[in-house]
Amino acid sequence: MVVRGPVVALVLLGLVPAALWPGRAGVVAAGWLLLVAVLVALDLLLTPSPGALTVVRGEVPPVRLGGSSATELTLTHEGSRRVRGLVQDAWVPSAGADGARHVLDLAPGRVQRVRTVLTPTRRGDRPATTVTVRVHGPLGLAGRQRRTAVAGVVRSLPPFRSRRHLPSRLARLRQIDGRSAVRTRGQGTEFDSLRNYVDGDDVRSIDWRATARRQHTVVRTWQPERDRRVLLVLDTSRTSAARVGDEPRLDAAMDAALLLAALATRAGDRVDLLAGDRVMRARVGSGAGSAAGSADLLHRLVTAMAPLEPVLVEADWTRLAGAVNATTRRRALVVLLTPLEPAAVEEGLLPVLPSLTAHHHVVLASVADPSVAEMAHDLGSVGSVYDAAAAERTGSLRRRTASALHQLGVDVVDRPPHDLAPALADHYLRLKATGRL
Repeated sequence: MVVRGPVVALVLLGLVPAALWPGRAGVVAAGWLLLVAVLVALDLLLTPSPGALTVVRGEVPPVRLGGSSATELTLTHEGSRRVRGLVQDAWVPSAGADGARHVLDLAPGRVQRVRTVLTPTRRGDRPATTVTVRVHGPLGLAGRQRRTAVAGVVRSLPPFRSRRHLPSRLARLRQIDGRSAVRTRGQGTEFDSLRNYVDGDDVRSIDWRATARRQHTVVRTWQPERDRRVLLVLDTSRTSAARVGDEPRLDAAMDAALLLAALATRAGDRVDLLAGDRVMRARVGSGAGSAAGSADLLHRLVTAMAPLEPVLVEADWTRLAGAVNATTRRRALVVLLTPLEPAAVEEGLLPVLPSLTAHHHVVLASVADPSVAEMAHDLGSVGSVYDAAAAERTGSLRRRTASALHQLGVDVVDRPPHDLAPALADHYLRLKATGRL
């Protein structure tokens, strides 16, 4: 049962006759309240049941964080009397539901569709809670209300803010491919074609069998190897939960992974994603090296990343390293997207790194906190001096850990959130340009 606002107005209206006959104010007030109660009961009796409405939710399309999607409810009236009232489509606050309350006016046997705009404020799956249907009585004094759980989830995908860096990196990639279009024999090359020998060609590239067939000197041309493997390992353990700026480290690591994946796929490399902590949370298989393959890979990556959340446990790097070696036995570029936290790295990651560096080229990409560097230079007060000392100690430990990683053959890319993605992409391009990948 729902009592509406006009009931309050009627009750207050009863003060008028009570004021006109002060000697019988009590009797008048009681009679007036009885009359209002009878009207409310009558209105409630005449109110159609909200159970006569069937509510079905349509599919909710996913949306990138910061964008808007929409959900549609279909209400079918199976009763015999016209219903008027309100429909409330309730979602969790982070779903950003706008215009969730709708006017209901439905004749028997008819269908009404209502639409709610969703603008999620957090990445991940944002669920609906309940749909409330309130049917008003013909007098507008009372009504009936029913709450129903109607399943619905809007998936908020990673925003991929670093996409703006992709055109410039693709231009550099084309320059690298152009400079490397004709290469001599050596590690990391693939046969391309045969051509006539010209002065200056390396004699080691002469194809003697083709020379004997053609009766003139022929050399082989080479091109950079494509179909390389790039394995992105996303750490979802407790260290990725720390917030740097206005988002967790995990989100910045995702952004860097997406930019590198898009770039590597366009370069013709095969890209895989492994995400986990003590258990594997997500796994995305290799994509094809083409524009269409890049788009498909990015779609699968953002879909797999969207529901990932940091888990407050230590990462099991033995399990993650085993998953890397099980994914490919060929030499690959393995990018570990994990914070450069000295205790976590030295206790969990360092012992298993030799098994990775023996077969793969390993890069550790870490999200640095710029506020620590700022704190180290703030000496304005006694408290700030202590903070600066702690920040300097933290920086020293990170540098020591990075040095230990370098000694094991691991490249370290440690940048603030907004700089990590382009820095990692630049490091990949340097590996390409120098023939180390």
